[in-house]
Amino acid sequence: MDATAKYDYVIVGSGAAGAIIANRLSAGGARVCLLEAGPPDNHPFLHIPAGFIKVIFNPKYAWQFSSEGTELTNGRRIPIPQGRTLGGSTSINGLVYNRGQISDYDHWAELGNEGWAFKDVLPYFKSMERREGGSDEYRGRTGELPVSDADWRHPLCEAFIDGAAELGLPRTEDYNAAQQDGVGYFQRTIHRGVRMSTARTFLRPIRDRKNLDIQTHAQATRILFDGKRAIGVEVAHPQGRGPRRTILASREVVVCCGAINTPRLLQLSGIGPAEHLKSVGIDVVHDLPGVGAGLSDHYSVRVVARVRGAKTLNEMARGLSLGGEILKWLQRKPGIMSLSPSVVHWFWRSQSQMASADLQGVFTPASYKEGYVGQLDDFPGMTAGVWQHRPLSRGYVRIRSNNPFEAPEIQPNYLEHPEDRQVLIRGIRLARQMLGTSALKPYFEKESLPGELCQSDDELLAFARQYGVSSYHVNGSAHMGPSTDPLAVVDQSLRVRGIGNLRVADSSIIPSMPSANVCAASMMIGNRAGDIILNEA
Repeated sequence: MDATAKYDYVIVGSGAAGAIIANRLSAGGARVCLLEAGPPDNHPFLHIPAGFIKVIFNPKYAWQFSSEGTELTNGRRIPIPQGRTLGGSTSINGLVYNRGQISDYDHWAELGNEGWAFKDVLPYFKSMERREGGSDEYRGRTGELPVSDADWRHPLCEAFIDGAAELGLPRTEDYNAAQQDGVGYFQRTIHRGVRMSTARTFLRPIRDRKNLDIQTHAQATRILFDGKRAIGVEVAHPQGRGPRRTILASREVVVCCGAINTPRLLQLSGIGPAEHLKSVGIDVVHDLPGVGAGLSDHYSVRVVARVRGAKTLNEMARGLSLGGEILKWLQRKPGIMSLSPSVVHWFWRSQSQMASADLQGVFTPASYKEGYVGQLDDFPGMTAGVWQHRPLSRGYVRIRSNNPFEAPEIQPNYLEHPEDRQVLIRGIRLARQMLGTSALKPYFEKESLPGELCQSDDELLAFARQYGVSSYHVNGSAHMGPSTDPLAVVDQSLRVRGIGNLRVADSSIIPSMPSANVCAASMMIGNRAGDIILNEA
């Protein structure tokens, strides 16, 4: 190591939580270093909403992780990309802003996490939002993050929403308020056609602060300790070029690397299940068996139909039509370039007696070629995707060796719990119903996936096993819990148990999965973490 720098706080990861924490901690006089393993967010596709498909599978801007295969996914290794640029996954994700249900956060508190009930976290959702519409009781007006409604309509979307009403789903104007159940257009982190990542909203306006040092191409290879007190991090270029550096923190190290890279870094640093660490040549600093345990994700399946009588995105994204759409985007006019990949949401119950939705579905007037990354079908198509809100299957993240540049073993154990299989089967049937309503009948030509021959529960499960994918909502791999929880990694103040001056703040600390994409929850965690750290300084 040929260089040493010292700050008050070192934040590892500039994603949904880390960027917000850097913003909050550097607002005073504290010296803050924010480390990002990836490059700056300079590529235009990182800022054009429709450009997500060009970057999410690009190793320059996303960690190209994959799950381990299991019998229940027919041995397939399922891609789970994670953001690797300023803004982290908020720079490559589907732009959906979804908090989840009130009961999700109340359950966090019921698990022993005081201060994390919905009434406690609502102010942190509100203070970071700049939202038009909805009630002041639930929505923020003056925060940094614009949250917008879809400004583009398609006849298939309107017909889908009308058809959902035939099945009893109410139209919801604000699913981020008191009631989530229903159907409507997604709220997005888009403003005037541009992606609003945490890098753009929380870092760009403050990048000239003298006490904030934002470093890209800076991968933390391990946390440094004095006994059981974190004192800094070791940093290397992600391609291993050049010597490793030491960055010291006089107050705290805050790990915000996400549900895969956070347990990976903790384990590389000697914090985790002792026997596994020893087996891969890591000196144990603290035996903490929950590090990497409890990984959860949304396993999604899509129902696809051919369309007649309407032009879908499959045709609009080609040739002269695409040229016209690009011109619209340059003029900041509504069009397909400023769309999130999922346009319409539906939250509903897989069984009528349930108190609230246990399914999340999406609809878009487009369809993708099976087996081809990011390629639209050659025929007009529409897609209804579905996943279980709160799956019961749990997996793990484990380092394979003491090499910080080797990808870890990632095993979400998709569909392992029998209840998850039953809920998903019911979800596929409901998605089929949603595409088969009288409102969509003028446009529905035929089902292409899973196809009319796939009817029984066993056939639908076989389809899900072969074609299901990650929704990229991994979480829970270093979860928050009380001292009575043997697998809890952090306490209610996000301090790593048994270690001083070290916190974790990202989707890995989620104690039970919210009924949502996890980006909004992760941003809230970062916003709350900033407040917790400042109050304890």
